[in-house]
Amino acid sequence: PLSGHFATLLRETARTLLQDHDVYITDWHNARDVSLRHGGFSLDDYITYMIRFTEAVGPGTHLVAVCQPCVAALAATAIMAEDDNPAQPRSLTLMAGPVDCRVNPTEVNRLATSKPIEWFEKNLISHVPFPHAGAMRRVYPGFVQLTAFMSMNPDRHKQSFRNIYDHLLAGRTEEAGVIQAFYEEYLAVNDLPAEFYLETVEKVFQTYDLPRGALTWNGRTVDPSAIRRTALMTVEGERDDICSIGQTVAAQDLCSSVRPYMKTHHVQTGVGHYGVFSGRRWNQQIYPRVREMIHASTA
Repeated sequence: PLSGHFATLLRETARTLLQDHDVYITDWHNARDVSLRHGGFSLDDYITYMIRFTEAVGPGTHLVAVCQPCVAALAATAIMAEDDNPAQPRSLTLMAGPVDCRVNPTEVNRLATSKPIEWFEKNLISHVPFPHAGAMRRVYPGFVQLTAFMSMNPDRHKQSFRNIYDHLLAGRTEEAGVIQAFYEEYLAVNDLPAEFYLETVEKVFQTYDLPRGALTWNGRTVDPSAIRRTALMTVEGERDDICSIGQTVAAQDLCSSVRPYMKTHHVQTGVGHYGVFSGRRWNQQIYPRVREMIHASTA
């Protein structure tokens, strides 16, 4: 994902996948460390990189997208399918992603539609200060995004920090360590390129371009119905308050040319957003289904 956190947030996801697969995980440079001479980075660039990454791995790739990149992963797969690209993914797994945010809007979705895109640009975008390599690059600062995330569930976060001390006082160091490890990753944020952030907010969360058939890549309309040979799996969390139930499974209808026996959907009970790709239920209940789908599509 390129959503303000580093790929290390998917450490447990990758560790579990490595049990049965060769795993290639994407990570992105912190925008504050990228010089202006390298140019901008837009949603089109993101999709282009996803296509290039998949081509680099080669035919037979199984693409797994977690949260924010689900729209770009679906778009990249559709473009490769339309071009009959030999490296188009064998399977595509979309996990807790905002494919159609019109369905069961969450607080995140309501925030995105509460202001015009000009408000986001004026109030949330700033320039990288010196002496960073990316000085004067326009970015959505990581600390601003972290503040927004924390403010959505302040009571939950405060209780988590209380639990750390309660566990330590009771001698339950392992339980305290689990919470501490999560927040070490959660609080490590990066700056996002302004153009990428603003385009994502507008096209994914405000105008819903993909489900409306209006999303374009380098001037070409993205058509998910072009996907025919890629198996599709969607995964959602029952208690997900970032990408609610219905937003990810919407991809099943968009990919109308994929045969029914190549489609799978799973709703995991009892988990929120992060529980979809980390924790006990990810390891014991979700991953076995993902693995089964991947192996079936390989056969």
